[in-house]
Amino acid sequence: MVVPVENSSMNSSQTLKPSLKFLIYGRTGWIGGLLGPICDKEGIPYEYGSGRLEERSSLVADIQNVKPTHVFNAAGVTGRPNVDWCESHRTETIRTNVAGTLNLADVCRENGLLMINFASACIFEYDAEHPKGSGIGFKEEDVPNFAGSFYSKTKAMVEELLKEYDNVCILRVRMPISSDLNNTRNLITKLSLYNKVVNIPNSMTVYDELLPVAVEMAKRNLRGVWNFTNPGAMSHNEILEMYKEYIDRDFKWSNFTLEEQAKVIVAARCSNEMDASKLKKEFPECIEDLSPFHPKCL
Repeated sequence: MVVPVENSSMNSSQTLKPSLKFLIYGRTGWIGGLLGPICDKEGIPYEYGSGRLEERSSLVADIQNVKPTHVFNAAGVTGRPNVDWCESHRTETIRTNVAGTLNLADVCRENGLLMINFASACIFEYDAEHPKGSGIGFKEEDVPNFAGSFYSKTKAMVEELLKEYDNVCILRVRMPISSDLNNTRNLITKLSLYNKVVNIPNSMTVYDELLPVAVEMAKRNLRGVWNFTNPGAMSHNEILEMYKEYIDRDFKWSNFTLEEQAKVIVAARCSNEMDASKLKKEFPECIEDLSPFHPKCL
């Protein structure tokens, strides 16, 4: 369980003003929709932003009206039904994922606010220094090596630029999973809807566990780049085997190769393992390994 950090310097004259108040962008998205209930549970006041990331004046108005202590950016374009959408909607993807995100970071900096930005770890691909199955993960300081999809290209681009802002905490999310199997963006649910899957180990982000950690990171005013994944990696087959054991004993699937997968998708997909040791060191009591399968998901 995440333990809130107490502000020992707080005195009676300060109690009239909340010590924390979050402004959250991305209300209709998966992460943004989950952050609200987490704040409710912890008693943290928050409001969802009404401005659009690409409209600077609306962001300034939100900050003036809400008067937050921290800003969370969970807004962005991933494409529906998947990232292939971004290949044919490139300017729309740039407008939100690059220009909009930088806009919010800049407005936050002008107002002395920390921005927690939910980014992507889909900017790395196994290579000679990080071979598949080796357990050697990409670290926060590693340079992205995957631009096979336009979505990933924009995510790598904006991360490099965000590093110049000292008021930003970048959380690299990867293949998110949760206990909500009704959510079609949940990797477990996605895989259960496919007849064929590739069987490659990947890092993943367990939202049930890590989103409360993101709130704690805001309380600690952490900054810089963080691999926001659970330690370790799991293959799609391992997930589906557990799905069959616990959810649907009649479930069946088969595997296909990357070459076969490439014939039914537009943009390439990456596979990687991220090194989560930095996050684990900061929150040793909160982060569980992916393997064996995380108990909060099934």
